Amino acid sequence: MNAKLQIKLVMLIALVLLLSVPVHVSKADDTFKLADRIAQKVKKGEKLVFRISYHDVSNEFAPEIKAGIEKAAKEFGVDAVLVGPVGAKAEDQISEIESLITNNVDGLAISSVSTDALAPVINKALAAGIPVITFNTDNPSSKRLAFVGQDLIESGRTAGKLMGETLGGKGKVIITTLDAAAQWSLDREKGAREALAKFPDIKIVTTVNTGTEPQAIYAAIENAMLANPDVTGIVSLECCSTPAAGEYVKRNKLVGKVKIVGFDLLPTTLTLVSDGVIEKTIGQGPDKQGYGAVQLLLDVANGKAVTGIDTGAEIVDKSNVASKMQPAATMAVTMAATSVATQTAIPTK
Repeated sequence: MNAKLQIKLVMLIALVLLLSVPVHVSKADDTFKLADRIAQKVKKGEKLVFRISYHDVSNEFAPEIKAGIEKAAKEFGVDAVLVGPVGAKAEDQISEIESLITNNVDGLAISSVSTDALAPVINKALAAGIPVITFNTDNPSSKRLAFVGQDLIESGRTAGKLMGETLGGKGKVIITTLDAAAQWSLDREKGAREALAKFPDIKIVTTVNTGTEPQAIYAAIENAMLANPDVTGIVSLECCSTPAAGEYVKRNKLVGKVKIVGFDLLPTTLTLVSDGVIEKTIGQGPDKQGYGAVQLLLDVANGKAVTGIDTGAEIVDKSNVASKMQPAATMAVTMAATSVATQTAIPTK
């Protein structure tokens, strides 16, 4: 047998062996399929019904998300409404979402009270052909299609780094959070601790789980500070313990002695930043989260591939706070004039 024939024979044998090797092919149910009823609505140009489920509509953060939703609803011509429980109650959020699935909502955006508790209902909606994206708080253990919001671990790292630098690399710190067991809080705390670990002369004394009731938040911070009078820094992981920490420091004449780094751009927080009580606060674009949630749901309904939207970590301190205060004041008026909508009604199909 000549050399050329041998080479051809070897190549033929290799090809046969290659074709005989099992090849993994993705199953059809591995990919989300839009429900036929929703596809037909899109084809006919009918208005789509989206519900944006926030984990606590009584939270001061909710009206800014609502504003973004309303802007997107008007711009895109869809029926999009903020819904969710009053108080962070997983069972209430799940019950509401179950009702929305039954009533044939056309898309859901969900900020989970609890990652573990909400994942099954998210997967149930997707199995029914209803698009689901997550926003504000992610649910990576579910099959959600995309996430709109801040990188929570990275934003925690930002807060920890800012605190370390503000303290000059030395001091004692407490971490405050509305719900220490919530995934968003765990993620931010993880990031903050990672960043603070790079400052060997900074000690994290404790994490204070404040709860969500305003007086309880202040009391929890007060008790932690009285128990640890040598604390020189407070890292607040969300919107509502940040101003409470500021008020405690202000009332007790600790401005300059106890540094605060927090989150979000509530009017009270911005005023405390302007007055030098809070060193820095980190915005996460709540209006962008609401807007982006509606935008991605519409994209999915129209057959477009979607990826997540990172709404960033905007650092606000005394140098740039003035530019943020007027928009925040306008939002405060809106919050005072209107209550957060919790409509769940779906047009009869």
